[in-house]
Amino acid sequence: MELNDPILKPEEAKDTTMNQEPISVAETANAEGAEVVEMTEPSVVAAPVSEETMEAPMAAQSDESDVAANEAEEHPRHRILTKDEILNEVRRLSVLEANEISAEDISRLKQQFYSLRNEELRAEREEFLSVEGNTSEAFVPTPDPVEDTFKDLLGVIRDKKAAQRAAVEAEQQANYERKQAIIAKLVEMSADADNVNRVFSEVRDLQAQFKEIGEVPQQYSSEIWKNYQDAVEKFYDQLKINKELRDYDFKKNLADKEALVAEAEKLQAEEDVIVAFKKLQELHDQWRAIGPVPKDVREEIWGKFKELSTSINKRYQDFFVERKAKERENEEAKIAICERVEALDFSSLGTYAAWDNMTKEFMEAQADWKKLGFASRKANAELFARFRSICDKFFAAKAEFFKQMKDVLASNLERKIALCERAEALKDSTDWRATADELSRMQKEWKTIGAVAKKYSDQVWHRFLAACDYFFEQKKKNTSGTRRNERANLEQKQEIIERLKALDADAPEREVAIKTLKDLQSEWQSVGHVPFAEKDAIYDAYRTVVNRIYSKWDNARRGSRMESFESTLSEIGGDTNRLYRERERLLRVYEQRRGELNTYENNMGFLSARSKNADSMLRDMQRRMQRLKDDLAELEIKIKAIDSKL
Repeated sequence: MELNDPILKPEEAKDTTMNQEPISVAETANAEGAEVVEMTEPSVVAAPVSEETMEAPMAAQSDESDVAANEAEEHPRHRILTKDEILNEVRRLSVLEANEISAEDISRLKQQFYSLRNEELRAEREEFLSVEGNTSEAFVPTPDPVEDTFKDLLGVIRDKKAAQRAAVEAEQQANYERKQAIIAKLVEMSADADNVNRVFSEVRDLQAQFKEIGEVPQQYSSEIWKNYQDAVEKFYDQLKINKELRDYDFKKNLADKEALVAEAEKLQAEEDVIVAFKKLQELHDQWRAIGPVPKDVREEIWGKFKELSTSINKRYQDFFVERKAKERENEEAKIAICERVEALDFSSLGTYAAWDNMTKEFMEAQADWKKLGFASRKANAELFARFRSICDKFFAAKAEFFKQMKDVLASNLERKIALCERAEALKDSTDWRATADELSRMQKEWKTIGAVAKKYSDQVWHRFLAACDYFFEQKKKNTSGTRRNERANLEQKQEIIERLKALDADAPEREVAIKTLKDLQSEWQSVGHVPFAEKDAIYDAYRTVVNRIYSKWDNARRGSRMESFESTLSEIGGDTNRLYRERERLLRVYEQRRGELNTYENNMGFLSARSKNADSMLRDMQRRMQRLKDDLAELEIKIKAIDSKL
C-alpha cells in the first residue's frame, strides 16, 4: 500500500469517503458568504435569536438539530431538486427583498446543491481512475459553470442580507438615542413638582412617543426599559399628580399586562417549544412597552408573567439539553477515535511493513468514524479537522518515507555532526552552569534525532561523547569549592523558614507581622544559591509557610466581611427592591473578579519558570489566582443568601 492508499491520501482528502458526512447548512452557507440563522440557547429571561455568519469547511457536517432534519424529510419544501431547479430557485430568491429571503431556504438549497455536486465529482473521479494509467494525483475536476453562477447569486443574496442588517442596526441605534432623550426629559419633569398639572399631558405624549419608537440594540434593551420604567414610576409615585388620571393609566396598563399573561398561558399548550419561545420574546417586548400598574398588584402581575416565562424557558432549555446529550455522546466517541489515532506513533517507523500495518489501523478508525452521528456544531467541526489533520499527516509522512528515506538518514547525520562541532566548541568553556545546561539540552536533542547510516553511527557518537565528557571532567575539578558556600546558604535559608514559622505561630499585630514578613522575604532573596539537589525542596518549604500566613490573614478578613454582609441583609429585611439592587451589584463584582482570574490564567501560559525570580513570580500569580477563586466562592454564597430571601 503506497501511492494508491484509498480514502485519505493527502492529495485526495477533499473527495475521500471519510469526508462524506452530510453538508452542513451553516457551513455550506459560510463557504459562499451567505448568512444563516443560528438558534442560540435561552438565558433566564427570553432573548432574541441571533443571526450570524460562521466560517467552516464546505463539506463539514451540519449543526442544525435532528428535529429540523426530521421535519425536512416530511415537508414538501425539502424535496430533492435537480441542480438546474436549485439554480432557478436561488435566482428567484436573489431578486427578492432581503426580508423576503428565508435563510432556511438558502441553507436547504445549498445543502442539496453541494450534495449533487459532490456526487458528480465522486463519479467523475471514479471514471477517471477506471482508465488504466490514471492516478489520483493527476485528477483535475471539470469546472462547473452552474456552480459559478450559483456562487454569484449567493453573493447577491449575502450582500442584500448584510445591507439589511446594517440598516436595522442603524435604526436601532437611532431609536436608542431617541428613547434616551425621552427618559432624560421625563426625569427633568418629575423634579418639577409645581407644574405637574401643566406637564402631565406632555408626559403622556412622551410615553406615546416612547412606545411608538422601534427596537433598540439588544445590549441596551433591558437597561433602556428599566430606566424608562424608573422615570415614569418616579413621575407617578413621587409627585402629587391627579389621582384620577394616574388611576386611569394604571388601570389601562394593568388590563394590557393581564392580556399578556393570558397569552403566555396559551403558550403552555404550544407543542413546538421553539415557536413558543419566540412568541414569548414578543410578549416580553410588549410587556416592556407598557407603563406601570398600581403598586398593590405590581408584584403579583409580574410574578404570574415571570412564572409562565420560567416554565416556557425551562421547556426550551430541556429541549436543548436533550439534544446536547446525544451530541455529547457522539462527541465523546469521536474524541476517543481522535485520541486513538493520535496515540499511534508513526514518527519512528522505519520499514515498509511497519507503515503498511499502521495504515490498516488508520483505515479501521475511518470506518468507525463514518458510523457516528453529529456532535455540536463547534465541536463537530473541530473534531473533524482534528481527525483529518492526523490522518493527513500520517499519509503525507508515509509518502515522504517511501520517497526520501535516504535523505532522512543524511539529514540526521548532518544534525549530529553539527551537535558534535558545537560540543567541541564548548568543551573548554569555564561558564560551568550555562555550558552544562546547554550540553544537557544538546544531549536531549541528540536522542530525538533519528538513525544515521550504520557506517557513521559509532563514529559520530564517540565524537560527541568525548567532547561532553571532557567538559564535565573539567567542571568537576573546578567547582568543588562552590559546594561549601551553597551548603552555608542552605542553612541560612532553613533558619529564615524557622523564623517564618514562628511568625505564623505567634500571630502578632497585622501591621507588625506584615513588616516582619516583608523583611524576611527580602533577606531570603539576598541569600545566594543552594545545592541544586536541595533547591526545589527548600523553596517549596519557604512558599508553603508564606502562603499559610497570607491564607490565615485572608480567612480572617473574609469571615469579618461575611458577618458584615449578614448584618446588612438583616437590615434590608423584606425590601425586595434593595435586595435586587444588592444582588445586581454582587453580580457585577463577580464578573469583574472572574475577568481578572481569566487574565491571570491566560498570562500563566506565557511565563517560563527558568530562574529563581521567574519562579517566584509564577507562585505569586498562583497565590493571587487562589485569592480570586476564594472571592468568587464568597460572592456565590452571598448571592445565594439574597436569592433565598427573594
